[in-house]
Amino acid sequence: MRAIYATLARNKGFIAFLFGMLVLRSAIADWNVVPTGSMQPTIRIGDRIMVDKLAYDLRLPFTHVSLVHLSDPKRGDIVVLDSSAANEKLVKRVVGVPGDVVMLRNNRLIVDAQPARYHPVVVQGIRDDTQEPAHYEMESLAGEKHLIRLSSLLRAQDFGPVIVPPGHYLLLGDNRDNSADSRYYGFFPRNEITGRATRVAVSLDPSNHYLPRRDRTGLKLQ
Repeated sequence: MRAIYATLARNKGFIAFLFGMLVLRSAIADWNVVPTGSMQPTIRIGDRIMVDKLAYDLRLPFTHVSLVHLSDPKRGDIVVLDSSAANEKLVKRVVGVPGDVVMLRNNRLIVDAQPARYHPVVVQGIRDDTQEPAHYEMESLAGEKHLIRLSSLLRAQDFGPVIVPPGHYLLLGDNRDNSADSRYYGFFPRNEITGRATRVAVSLDPSNHYLPRRDRTGLKLQ
């Protein structure tokens, strides 16, 4: 036992540093690996994304307990959540906030009777396009716009209308035809949302020996 205490005493600086890093990642800022393509083309497979843990709450480290409420997710935010319904950590985009009436008609988004506008965009470098042909469009609604990926093989889908209940959010993936999101799991509770994804810290290309994609390092997510 004395040897253990002596070892701890000799390494107390390093132990304090490790504990501080754990607290930092738990309550202030974190980075996450994205293993799936549900948010392509915005977030690509192999991206390591930075997560602002103080975007919405100051939480008690290592818990979901909110000590200080700072703000609420806005439509268009890319959020990270610990989903009990999916039983895993998810990264999705906020499409509906409490009170919104949301629907999809032929994969076209309509929120509070306001249809989104679309125009085609050319996107290259998505590995999945070689297996499943897809096309890309810029989706614009109420001043917020981002790219979405749509399968060229599947029939366009309908969803809703649904009303987002208080304390919940409707989240979708930007890869609309290949995303397990609110269309499958329902509305996501506010207290499961742990932060907002802000940038790509580094991107490793799994189809090219995990070499870095230099053009994505530091890329702001929008």
